[in-house]
Amino acid sequence: MTDLWVSVAVLGVSVLLSELIRSAARLFQRDYRIYLLEVASTFQLCCCTHELKLLGDSAQLELSYGLALTYTVTLVHLATFQDATCNPTAALESVCRGTRSLRAAGVLIMLQFAAAVAAQSYVASVWSQGLSDIHLRHQSSDFRCFDPLGGTLLEAAVVELACAFVFQAACMHVHKLDARLQVHFIAAVVTAAVYAGGEISGAIFNPVLAFSVQFPCSGHTYLEYCFVYWLGPVLGVVSCILLFEKIIPFLFGGSTAGMDVPAIQKKKTQ
Repeated sequence: MTDLWVSVAVLGVSVLLSELIRSAARLFQRDYRIYLLEVASTFQLCCCTHELKLLGDSAQLELSYGLALTYTVTLVHLATFQDATCNPTAALESVCRGTRSLRAAGVLIMLQFAAAVAAQSYVASVWSQGLSDIHLRHQSSDFRCFDPLGGTLLEAAVVELACAFVFQAACMHVHKLDARLQVHFIAAVVTAAVYAGGEISGAIFNPVLAFSVQFPCSGHTYLEYCFVYWLGPVLGVVSCILLFEKIIPFLFGGSTAGMDVPAIQKKKTQ
């Protein structure tokens, strides 16, 4: 239980550090503030997921505790991310919808990946302090991460696709719920996805998060991880948008479901 509380403390410090950056972002013009918010929130997402993954891989956390922690941390992310998306697919979607230029989206994605790399260095420095037995054991293995896939490459890619599809659908329709229930609904969807697909692929369904958390792991090549963690989620998002905004309206003659979705859109949290 001590290890659990240490990990909770690490999560809290990561959130507070990111919140400091978000607070400093208010001092800048809106154009620059958007980028700082994206960096801070992506850094927070990756740091927290690193710690949760390490805690889960230690096999010392009961399933109920793990899911409750996932749900709680997701709520924290949704409450603090503000307008940040922390997801390259959201930036690409905004380009397709005409709400952001290709150049702005490219800068945003580069900053997301920079924040993901920074998170790797940050958590390694935290783990090197040996604050818990889990951290000490991970340090003794030189912070090595082993094969994160519990199935074949195709199975893992399908899981990532399915999780991204479900998450995108939830984001596209969450505005139909009472405002007080929206964050809880998204947190429940993320938690359910982690429960359903976690053992096969880790249920990351976010390319930049996977780059930070899963790509350093041994067991597969870089291209294989790209197939699972980049192509899978992108296809999931694209297929969801096509289904709800093109195919269903075409078949039933209804209006499109697409939507000026609230700021909750596209924040993959764990």
